Amino acid sequence: MTEFRFPSSGGGALVMGIINLSPDSFYGDSHCSTLEQALATANRMVQEGADFLDIGAESSRPGSNPLDEREELKRLLPVVEKLVESIHIPISVDTYKPRVAQAVLQAGAAIINDITGLQRFPEMAGIIAQFNAGVILMHMQGNPKTMQDNPGYADLLTEVSEYLSKSINIATEAKIDVHKIAIDPGIGFGKSDSHNLQILKNLQCFTALGSPVLLGLSRKSLIGNILDVPVEERLEGSLSAAVFGVINGASIIRTHDVLATCRAVKVVESIMNIKG
Repeated sequence: MTEFRFPSSGGGALVMGIINLSPDSFYGDSHCSTLEQALATANRMVQEGADFLDIGAESSRPGSNPLDEREELKRLLPVVEKLVESIHIPISVDTYKPRVAQAVLQAGAAIINDITGLQRFPEMAGIIAQFNAGVILMHMQGNPKTMQDNPGYADLLTEVSEYLSKSINIATEAKIDVHKIAIDPGIGFGKSDSHNLQILKNLQCFTALGSPVLLGLSRKSLIGNILDVPVEERLEGSLSAAVFGVINGASIIRTHDVLATCRAVKVVESIMNIKG
């Protein structure tokens, strides 16, 4: 596998497939309960066109409890090791714990997706830099256990932008390659539906920070609340939000539904790129 870089803003959107190793996920149908199931899902997503895979073992759904790092590594390491051997696209691991990050990077993961934006554990940035790895810096207000208990902001867009700017500075000061930094405004992480919609409508506030923007919208409660449908019926809404994100500058779409998302992105980009 050649060394990766995140896409530059305006350079076309990429798709990140979700490999879910937690039985506590908000979308139970996405759970891979065995190594074989995780590998089969990963291979299918590669065939469907995924540019990255993002593997998570600890649920960060609203109300979830933290996972012991030993259990997190027990779930993660066998999958990461096998995927690094067998697939050609970069592997991202969704964790905020330094010891977990170090272990999966040693195993060959290329990216750490940190829901705390490097702002919980000071040593995390240095570990990522040591391995010349990439990082996804997400904004979250509070923690998963309580983040949806009446979240509030004095100035939503400014506060999220300033948080992400601080995270970018932490990353660059630790000598993480600037081309390996992406940001995520954190749809559904300490935000009401109104907050989430404002972020999407004003996505240029985050693309202006200079790092590619990742959007994680797939089947989230925002979609369910707009359409009044359960998680199993949120595909069309997720695709609509993803397309809107791409039109407005998102560089990476993180999704449970790789094939459908790749097709939607291809169509919207074909329209956007036509001359005349």
